[in-house]
Amino acid sequence: MELLVATHNLHKKEEIQQILGNDFVVKSLTDYNIYDEIVEDGDSFNANALIKAKYCFEKTGIPSLGDDSGLVVEALDGRPGIFSARYAGDHDFAKNIEKVLNEMESVENRKAYFVTVLCYYDESGAKYFDGRVHGNLLNENKGFKGFGYDPIFVPEGYDKTFAEMESQHKNKISHRKQALDLFLDFLKTH
Repeated sequence: MELLVATHNLHKKEEIQQILGNDFVVKSLTDYNIYDEIVEDGDSFNANALIKAKYCFEKTGIPSLGDDSGLVVEALDGRPGIFSARYAGDHDFAKNIEKVLNEMESVENRKAYFVTVLCYYDESGAKYFDGRVHGNLLNENKGFKGFGYDPIFVPEGYDKTFAEMESQHKNKISHRKQALDLFLDFLKTH
């Protein structure tokens, strides 16, 4: 089955392909030469995932998966949240991480979670699937794998950041994996 994922992010495409395996051919917007900016102006992860999935389906007619993910920090009242990718600069995660670490400098409560909301959109409309991984934030970057906020996030029950883990291990426990598992269960029953 071919699945269009509403992203230009090669890391995200590869991660989804690894998790879904060989039953799917994961394509990105780049594979379809779609370079229009999809304006994510929703007020929630669900709204932004829907905007992306619906846009792609309407543009191509191919079942599409919109994904909105982010880091939710308890002590920051849920920030960066839906603004995770552009918290301090558009997709500049070095600056985004620096901003979060500065805001958390003297904060004892380090609890945070990653969330992924997937919206699958086809001729029958939208279906949502979400996953969460709870953990804690470090005071500094550790590791070079992964992307986004991975270098400062240690999932509960682990002593390594997502950026220190091999991708195969991270992909077994990640928020995206949880959401994709729910999506796969849905596909098997429909």
